[in-house]
Amino acid sequence: MATKVVMAQLSPTMEEGKLLEWKVAEGDTIEASDLLAEIETDKANMDIEALGGGVVLKILVQAGETVPVGALIGIIGEEGEDISALLAEAEAAASGTPVQAEPVEAPPSDPPPVAEEVVVPPAPIEHPHSHAGESAVTGRMKASPVARRMADEAGLRVADISGSGPGGRVVKRDVEAAIAAGASEPPPAAAPVPARSGAPLGLPRLVDETLEPSQMRKAIARRLVTSIGPVPHFFLTTEVDMGRVLELRKAMNARLEAGKIGVNDILVKVTAEALARHPEINASWQGDTIQRHGSVDIGIAVAIEDGLITPVLRGADRKGLLQISAEASELIGRARDKRLLPEEYQGATFSVSNLGMFDIDQFTAIINPPEAAILAVGATSEKAVVVDGEITVRQRMRVTMSCDHRVIDGASGARFLQTFKAMMENPLELLL
Repeated sequence: MATKVVMAQLSPTMEEGKLLEWKVAEGDTIEASDLLAEIETDKANMDIEALGGGVVLKILVQAGETVPVGALIGIIGEEGEDISALLAEAEAAASGTPVQAEPVEAPPSDPPPVAEEVVVPPAPIEHPHSHAGESAVTGRMKASPVARRMADEAGLRVADISGSGPGGRVVKRDVEAAIAAGASEPPPAAAPVPARSGAPLGLPRLVDETLEPSQMRKAIARRLVTSIGPVPHFFLTTEVDMGRVLELRKAMNARLEAGKIGVNDILVKVTAEALARHPEINASWQGDTIQRHGSVDIGIAVAIEDGLITPVLRGADRKGLLQISAEASELIGRARDKRLLPEEYQGATFSVSNLGMFDIDQFTAIINPPEAAILAVGATSEKAVVVDGEITVRQRMRVTMSCDHRVIDGASGARFLQTFKAMMENPLELLL
């Protein structure tokens, strides 16, 4: 019987998807787990796979097109099968005209068949350097899911493995052969420097252009209009002496054989500890009620290409610095590769956004509903300050907390920041 391939909802906030590339063509015979297409969602680029075999009878959405979740994008079935009813249904849906879809014909002895919907579990993808056998649209190497998983576990890049499958696709036996041969990753080639003919002082020429926003950028636009307008923001700023934090970090890293503690790891740990002491801040506005959360789940803002994503560190108040450092590093790395699962970037109770590495002294961040607050962290720099009546130079950092006034009052927000500041300036408490 005919099977409908639809634009699946691959993330909780996804409303539409952009079809980046078909991995199959009309007339191709496919098997279960074969890759069908690559989809751009509001958070990542994802592969969709076939749960069953058959022939690709029709492709309805072409590469580069954006359609809403649930839209029919393709049909799989038996060769020669009548799919006119499904095509009429798809045409009516696209035009907004309701029609009664006819059932797909089947032999009289069989029960009337019903078109099934393909369930396409998301599979995060990576974008290796261009390599022989890669897709001409995205530069992504063709590989079966099993082969890709085996390569990841062995620490190999799929792009470095020669594929013996159809169209140069990497399959299980290719990865096994690469493992046996001890394949290693070559250093990336240097990108060529484009010519800048005619531009003064070596600057590139600027041109007028209209850009189609990515699905992530569209999602950011939709969400922010539900925040800065409807959510009554107010802002609290304080300055922290970072001398002891930097001393602690230096001392700890000198003793570590593997991995390093970053300032951001200490920020996350202190924020989580302060939230555990101030549950009124670890809360959210839920319609007509205030929900206080039983777990401190910190969202860490990560800038990626064409957007921002916040991987969530669950139960951060119950984890030590080393665990926070390891988990945060792993989450941030996969966030930048667009390989996070939806549950790994949804459901934070409080967020931290650090722009200090960009030499930003101070800024205000927009709350991500339904969270009630976000902490904006600036750069640590030397400043002349008065200590015990004398002017001295100290390492200082400014933080600004954006608060949802429906949940947090000025005094409660100030008490939270007092606790945060006291712990940052006396970080040995974290080790007790």
